[in-house]
Amino acid sequence: MADKPMKPALPRPPGYRDPNHPVKSARRPLPTKTLVPPSFQPRKRRSRHWCRLCLFYLILVLIIFILLLIISGGLFYIWFDPKLPVFHLQSFKFPTFSVTKKSDGTYLKAKMVARIEVRNPNEKIIYHFGESKVETTTGDEEVNLGSTSLPKFTQEKGNATSLKTVTNVNNELIEDRIGSKILHQFTSKKLKVKMNVKTRVGIGVAGMKTGLLGAEVLCGGVTLKETESGEMPRCVMKILQW
Repeated sequence: MADKPMKPALPRPPGYRDPNHPVKSARRPLPTKTLVPPSFQPRKRRSRHWCRLCLFYLILVLIIFILLLIISGGLFYIWFDPKLPVFHLQSFKFPTFSVTKKSDGTYLKAKMVARIEVRNPNEKIIYHFGESKVETTTGDEEVNLGSTSLPKFTQEKGNATSLKTVTNVNNELIEDRIGSKILHQFTSKKLKVKMNVKTRVGIGVAGMKTGLLGAEVLCGGVTLKETESGEMPRCVMKILQW
């Protein structure tokens, strides 16, 4: 008996998968690690915590230090009750004073001797004065009467010192009208004198001595007639450098 002829295989539709031959799935590539710059990397919270803690303690120490300074300054003021030294222009006179008119101008020749009283009103503080420079003028136009210097000295507690100054000018050229004006004021004893003292001053307390600070003392507005009557105008002292 002859074999039956085999039927031809039917074509498979598109996308058909044979269940007897499973298809192997392709491996997915592993994700690559992206590099992040160090500036964009998150910092550790622990380092931030220590920085904030250090800043807090630094501010706290600074506040405590300022408070201690204020308290110590207040205690110093209450205990010692510091007062600035007091200056008075005791007297001034002119052994020489002449105004000479010449063909080439008017000239002033003058010698002035003055005394300045320095008083320390404190009972627990000593004042130390450095070398002082004294400048003298007269009149509203502030005509120069010369300058001089004073040596350094110490002003003890509750003590007073009288300082002598001698200034002079020789053939100082001035305007004709000013020469006539100050000569008339001199003869009528209405001549006013101004003195400017630049010095340096420091204090001594309980055996300790501070540094010297710049100071300026201004004396003036007094006439010859007033000083001869015994008036002692008080000078103004101001600290120039702290």
